Amino acid sequence: SNQGDTEFGLLLDNQSILEVDSIIRRVPNKRLVCQAKWNQELVIAKIFFGKDAKRYAERDRRGVECLLNAHIASPKILHISTHEDVVVLIFEAITNSQSVEVLWQSSTQNERKKIANLLAITVALHHRANLLQTDLYLKNFLLRDGKVYTIDGDGIRQFQKISRAQATKNCAVLVSKFDVIEVNNWLNGLIENYHMHNGDMHIDIQAVRRISASHRTQVAHAYATRKVLRQCTDVNVVQSRQYFSAIASQFAHLDLPTQVNVYDDWIQSAPILKNGNTCTVASKTLKQNLVVIKRYNIKHMGHAVGRMFRKSRAAISWSNAHRLTLLGIATPKPIALVEERYLSWFRGKAYFVSAYLEAPNVNAYFESTTDKLMRAETIKQIVLLFYRLYLLKISHGDMKASNIKVFDNKPVLIDLDSMRQHRLDLWANAAHVRDLKRFMRNWKDDVSLYNAFVKTFKVVYPDISLLEKAGIATNLELSS
Repeated sequence: SNQGDTEFGLLLDNQSILEVDSIIRRVPNKRLVCQAKWNQELVIAKIFFGKDAKRYAERDRRGVECLLNAHIASPKILHISTHEDVVVLIFEAITNSQSVEVLWQSSTQNERKKIANLLAITVALHHRANLLQTDLYLKNFLLRDGKVYTIDGDGIRQFQKISRAQATKNCAVLVSKFDVIEVNNWLNGLIENYHMHNGDMHIDIQAVRRISASHRTQVAHAYATRKVLRQCTDVNVVQSRQYFSAIASQFAHLDLPTQVNVYDDWIQSAPILKNGNTCTVASKTLKQNLVVIKRYNIKHMGHAVGRMFRKSRAAISWSNAHRLTLLGIATPKPIALVEERYLSWFRGKAYFVSAYLEAPNVNAYFESTTDKLMRAETIKQIVLLFYRLYLLKISHGDMKASNIKVFDNKPVLIDLDSMRQHRLDLWANAAHVRDLKRFMRNWKDDVSLYNAFVKTFKVVYPDISLLEKAGIATNLELSS
């Protein structure tokens, strides 16, 4: 059954009953994390099962004990129940707390900065006790009344003495979870806070900056190019000799078909948003959800042969939508990837389904918006998007106005089949310059808007050499 909707009772080894109210997290064939009642008390229970249940439960127990012995805040274990291949760890519930991962999404920039500093202090306390959290995600921390609780003892490892390299990498992994622009501005303060609470360990800030950037890229690449193309918590994959489909678990309720001919029928009968040689785009309402179906067409036999052996453009769009979402860059939610297959591996037509976003493109937005403050804020947000892409070494590949929508005064990227995340600065910078040039061509006939973008680019970019390479005027009067 779905996460969060299951109630059941479990008889423990001491004959007490664990009354499960809801499932918080499910790891198939390994464990459940549940909210429950035990002895009339609200608790969190981890239920381990399978042949490795005892090993994983013991590792979790040991990690929690290490934290508590070091006086680091963590939920206490109230009871351990073992019966054959099922082990249950019952933890105290930290009531009125919030997951840092959930809280982060709804917080202001100043609130996030405070949380980031609390996390830096918590990691410093880990290191001072010679502990490493090897699964350093925001979801593994709770926050209540300004106090951070470390959860998930499974990832905690104890060392005789943590090395500087281990501490530096661990700090880098933490900051890689923050927005790339924000952490650039916060990093000095975060490391200062770390040193205040673990003064014996000197962390080199430049090493943290370098390692965090590399780690962020590796994680995004692995997630976007591998994980979302196979069965996992986020995606359901079905494959046969005739088709391949990957459907986001979040949209499982839409009951999307896996057969390609159904999508062709839908496109034929649905409102067409774009009809070109390379792709056809249509909108469709599915169970009161408006979606966009983009079919990448096969133009002729030579094109068909060329596309058979390569990753489809739909798969590239699917991967890149997940990449941007993971990195905190707005794009319509990816719903499904469906590919026509021959003998399982050879590709034919391909379809990318995403959520429909009711919003004007950036050109239409500026034509219809006269409020100066709104226009200035939107210009700033678009320039920050470019700077964020630059820091992440991501190039879009086609920055025309129609590929940027404006929703709530903020840019949303669409049409992602040419997008790339580069590993080398040289290639990333060259591609970024091309994106800047293409974007500024949108405003060549609007001197006022062009100048407003130039001015904002110069404020946001600390090094204007890339702007100069893109031909963006260094003096505003050059474009008048």
